[in-house]
Amino acid sequence: MPYPDRFYPVVDNIAWVERLTKLGVGTIQLRAKDLNDADALQIVSDALAVTKGTQAKLVVNDYWRAAIVAGAQHLHLGQEDLVDADVKAIREAGLTLGISTHDDAELATALAAKPDYVALGPIFFTTLKSMRFEPQGIPKITEWKKRVGNIPLVAIGGIKFEHAAEIFAAGADSIAVVSDVTQNADPDARVRQWLGLSVEAA
Repeated sequence: MPYPDRFYPVVDNIAWVERLTKLGVGTIQLRAKDLNDADALQIVSDALAVTKGTQAKLVVNDYWRAAIVAGAQHLHLGQEDLVDADVKAIREAGLTLGISTHDDAELATALAAKPDYVALGPIFFTTLKSMRFEPQGIPKITEWKKRVGNIPLVAIGGIKFEHAAEIFAAGADSIAVVSDVTQNADPDARVRQWLGLSVEAA
């Protein structure tokens, strides 16, 4: 399977990681904010234990030190996190690295770190995170994909299942989803829809 998978949910706790793993999700990002070092190491270790022996690949957001110590394989950094991160140590530990981008300067910064994938967002307006950046819109995906070439491009921000076909057609390799799953009235059914789409497109 490609990495990251075409459906790429982002969640903030172990319960969600476990739920998605049991549903057969291939790539899951754990994005838990404002933890101290000890709590970060604990949640990363717990999440890795949940996904061990399954097809799920756990992507740790932000906590690169905890990811290295816990033996994680995949890491995602925002631009602010990237500034403080030791990319050499991350690479030496064998972690893959995904990086968030929102504008041309951030894309240049991300590409300089030779990432395993680049995330572009927010594609649409999102209420989950206060953003300094205006929605990018679907045409930006096509432009960004031309610029990143063979590096996988992940679209994120306000995306629902109903947008998926258009976003993949625009050039995205993967779609990161938050509220369309976590705030859905029937999250399991929604996940199965996404997984079905991923299988059809594979």
